Amino acid sequence: MLKDIDGIVISEQDYKESSKIIKIMTRDGIISLIAKGSRKLKSDLRNTTTKLTYGTFNMYYKEDNLSTLKEVDIINYFKNIKKDIVKVSYASYLIELATQVMKQNNHSDIYSLLISSLEKIDENFDPLVITNILELKYLDYLGVMPIIDECSLCGTKTSIATISGRSGGYVCNKCLTNEFVVDEKTIKLIRMFCYVDISKISKLEIGDKVKSEINNFLDDYYDKYTGLYLKTKTFLQDLNKF
Repeated sequence: MLKDIDGIVISEQDYKESSKIIKIMTRDGIISLIAKGSRKLKSDLRNTTTKLTYGTFNMYYKEDNLSTLKEVDIINYFKNIKKDIVKVSYASYLIELATQVMKQNNHSDIYSLLISSLEKIDENFDPLVITNILELKYLDYLGVMPIIDECSLCGTKTSIATISGRSGGYVCNKCLTNEFVVDEKTIKLIRMFCYVDISKISKLEIGDKVKSEINNFLDDYYDKYTGLYLKTKTFLQDLNKF
């Protein structure tokens, strides 16, 4: 049965002498396809089956077996990402993160949020900020969203002093003990990140101190509450040290 499905290539693996098996993430989950002859120099599929290719995949679809790719109508090559090692590293991390989140919650928004994030990184928005926004939104689908509407310890909505991974969210002045106190802008931006529509972002101006505090909070929170270990995240952290 011929079928057209929008998706993004998340992995590729050589198969026999000239073919590849690719995995594409779609709105409804992850599909494996065989791209016959795609490693041949003159193949029309050679450049449309590489990782990070986003398009409409025309295939001979088999529900319980390996589908066969026929052709691809490109939506976005993400050219700016592919020519920058830092952006490629962020994109690889986001793909691995989305894949892991989708294993626990197959909601279509997981795919849509990933595509929107990659589009913004390709448009040269700060990849760290976009990554942090997506990380925060994905916590909702993992069922471990931090408490950011009130103090996570007493429930008050006033006098919020900081945000803490150990406490699970906001901490007010009354409950503050030995938590690290972040910048007031960090507290406000984390809440804003939860509600912003990534696809509609047109401007991002965030200082390095606040960016660092947000990223550190999310790193700590993911470590404490998600149980996810992502190889690409370790590489990204090492890369950022330089």
